[in-house]
Amino acid sequence: MVAGAPRVFISHLSGVAVFDPNGDQVGRLRDVVVMLRIGGRPPLVLGLVVEVVSRRRIFVPMTRVVGVESGQVITTGVVNLRRFEQRAAETLVLGELLDRRVRLTETDEEVTVLDVSMAQLPARRDWEIDKVFVRRGKGGALRRRGEALTVEWSQVTGFAAVEHGQGAANLLATFEQLRPADLANVLHHLSEKRRAEVAAALDDDRLADVLEELPEDDQVEILGKLAEERAADVLEAMDPDDAADLLSELPEADKERLLGLMEPGEAAPVRRLLSYEERTAGGLMTTEPIVLRPDATVAEALARVRNQDLSPALAAQVYVCRPPDETPTGKYLGVVHFQRLLRDPPFALVGSLVDTDLRPLPPDTPLPAVTSYLATYNMIAAPIVDESGSLLGAVTVDDVLDHLLPDDWRESAGHGGMSPVQDLEEAPDAR
Repeated sequence: MVAGAPRVFISHLSGVAVFDPNGDQVGRLRDVVVMLRIGGRPPLVLGLVVEVVSRRRIFVPMTRVVGVESGQVITTGVVNLRRFEQRAAETLVLGELLDRRVRLTETDEEVTVLDVSMAQLPARRDWEIDKVFVRRGKGGALRRRGEALTVEWSQVTGFAAVEHGQGAANLLATFEQLRPADLANVLHHLSEKRRAEVAAALDDDRLADVLEELPEDDQVEILGKLAEERAADVLEAMDPDDAADLLSELPEADKERLLGLMEPGEAAPVRRLLSYEERTAGGLMTTEPIVLRPDATVAEALARVRNQDLSPALAAQVYVCRPPDETPTGKYLGVVHFQRLLRDPPFALVGSLVDTDLRPLPPDTPLPAVTSYLATYNMIAAPIVDESGSLLGAVTVDDVLDHLLPDDWRESAGHGGMSPVQDLEEAPDAR
């Protein structure tokens, strides 16, 4: 490779925008595909995994890449929007090489891969992996622990071996800023082995958020690979309705065992949700809406609405009830919409602002009736009240959409915005 040839560390490419020749954004880079070669030869970079606006992952050959610079990737020619499927001879850099334990050929010392760089070959469009950024483990007295260094690819061995118990710290650092739904999409496209390793490295709250965004099969697979005590902790960190949906997919014995390991106070609302039919208001609702007593002030209500952990749908309105003010509550009095809270003075009592015109729904209301209710009254959440008049929870529009969309909607190219190159779907496969 000649001096001055372009080189880039691949972790720096994670999430960067990918543009077509017209300057329209195709999507964002999620990984780099390479082919390992024998004899210590540097791996050949085959192409990029790009996530388009609809969350579909496509393959862009490196022969179509004309620029990798300034936090962006420029492509040329026709982009094929066929879904990327990893082939047997292919390796994903971010998904499979980071955190791998390998050995330095000169000293046989075990090191951990933090990053790798790729460089463009002279006078060609081809790219190769040329250098590896590694961290040493515990060394001798003259070598401080954790020393990091960059070495040539030929100075490292062990990438081809199957590694068990591979870490995930550097992979997670690469995707640290991703929203839970986007990180869930990353996990979904990893191998089963790598998915379990990444899940093990996430803290309980982050894993709970990600599980809520994954398809049911992935949820069950990941939960099944966790120690039972940790699985119970993660279920406690999930929203009760999402935890109930996940538990309903498990065999009865496993479900009861995990519920028994959960804190009683956390398990109780989940058990209540499991008692309702799946496609009813009771089965769809969350048991943690914002509940206030009638003598609470507008200022208190707005403080509760500001909670960053609330979804926008739950923050859109507060439910006014007699004590107790945790579900199931005392008598349900009505709802106060966020816009009304903004119009009234901070000292006003929410009990004087309730909207009593909208009837609440009973827990056995079927899904089509819940959908019609939200559409008819232009609502994004509906109160669910039992025969005694106690508030049981609230059904939000996102709960309804989860059950109206196809089971594979998270993988479908039909949701979300459309890519500017969507019309090139039938382009010939360049691979």
